[in-house]
Amino acid sequence: MSPSALRPAPLPSGPAPDAAQPAALRERLASHIQRRGALAVLVLMVAIASATSDTFPTWSNISSILGNNAFVWLLALGMTFVILTGGIDLSVGSLYALGGVLGAYGAHAGGTWLAIVLPLAVGAVWGSVQGLLVSRAGMAPFIVTLAGLLGARGLLQALTDEGATTYLVPPGSAFRHLGAGTWTPVLIVVALFALGALLLTRTRFGATVTALGGNENAATLMGLPVARTKVLVYVLSATLASAAGALGSARLGSGVTTIGVGYELTAIASVVIGGTLLTGGSGSIGGTASGVLVLAVIHNLIDHYFSQYGSAFTDTVNGAFLAVVVLAQTLLSRTRQTD
Repeated sequence: MSPSALRPAPLPSGPAPDAAQPAALRERLASHIQRRGALAVLVLMVAIASATSDTFPTWSNISSILGNNAFVWLLALGMTFVILTGGIDLSVGSLYALGGVLGAYGAHAGGTWLAIVLPLAVGAVWGSVQGLLVSRAGMAPFIVTLAGLLGARGLLQALTDEGATTYLVPPGSAFRHLGAGTWTPVLIVVALFALGALLLTRTRFGATVTALGGNENAATLMGLPVARTKVLVYVLSATLASAAGALGSARLGSGVTTIGVGYELTAIASVVIGGTLLTGGSGSIGGTASGVLVLAVIHNLIDHYFSQYGSAFTDTVNGAFLAVVVLAQTLLSRTRQTD
């Protein structure tokens, strides 16, 4: 018998099948928690609140949750695309206020068409400048959009004589009907979120956004339009913020100059709570929708049970909840990398 016949067969490389199955299971579980954790928390909160409160499940309360801040949720929709690329947009709160003033001014000066076109045009131009500075000049998104936050607020003050002038939407204007009631704002937001989901999951642009956030160098080597995609996500975010502000002015009947402060943080918190990683590359529009509803329900419950503590308590809870979510995302990411 030859010596080669006595040599033991080589052991199979890689983990044993029995060992690989738990690792794959843990990875799938971590992925499901990251993507659908906000929805599970939302369902649990609604169930507990409905069981412990007679007023929470009433139509008046539900319409308050859905209708009063519906347009603000559009900021989170645009922010989702920006964060998926690994960026950030701090200017959306100021652009929301600026869009409201431009919408009210347009309705007063030129009618419904100008009230819609003017905020959209200004938002698109503003987003283009920010996107070009990030993609072409290589500037940090935090610095660029922080400058955008200050610049938009300054332009707002200049247009309103430092808040002394308030533009009113004419009572008979068709523009005012876009923000009236509960269902009109909700239907507009639902339609835009649905379009956003289709854009992210069914188009090449959406695939490029996700690839860019996952690994920008790899996306460049693959020949993907990295610079153009960066510009477009900031255009989308700024345009949605301005449009949301304009629709908000239609609901309020005027361009309020003091709104929008801190809205960018609410938008970021909604996106992160919805499962989108701050580092980019992973997230969904459905998760963001769950995130904004989680925060809306939290605010509603605090107003119901802890109204005596005011908005400071709301901010504290939001911060604590966001910290827990980011910690959970970090742990889940480590679990998936280890597996």
